[in-house]
Amino acid sequence: MNYLVGDFAIQLKNASMAHKKEVRSHYSNINKAVAQVLKKEGFLESVKEETVEGKRFLIVNLRYQRRKPVITDVKLISKPSLRTYIGADEVNKKQGRAETAIISTNVCILTGREAVKKSVGGELLFKIW
Repeated sequence: MNYLVGDFAIQLKNASMAHKKEVRSHYSNINKAVAQVLKKEGFLESVKEETVEGKRFLIVNLRYQRRKPVITDVKLISKPSLRTYIGADEVNKKQGRAETAIISTNVCILTGREAVKKSVGGELLFKIW
């Protein structure tokens, strides 16, 4: 578990493909921020924190529409071996119409559309659709 954001995004994808209702992941501040953004965008139902025997977990409920998962795929862009940074003017080029880009900026974790509105760039973490 070296790359927390990548592991979390892939856990969400795998759980949605297996039609799981809930994902339990290790807690980190960046995972919580990503989960809050995904909840606001409509990919997740709820995000909760839980402490069991002194260890903190992040419990996420996935969202489904007509028994089909809202999350269909995730593509990791930035990796520990190769970080990908984009400016505010490049966000629309990197983000497709149906995709939602998740960007780590110096402000906070934002979607691609929010980054364009605030005209900030940052590290392009992953795309989700």
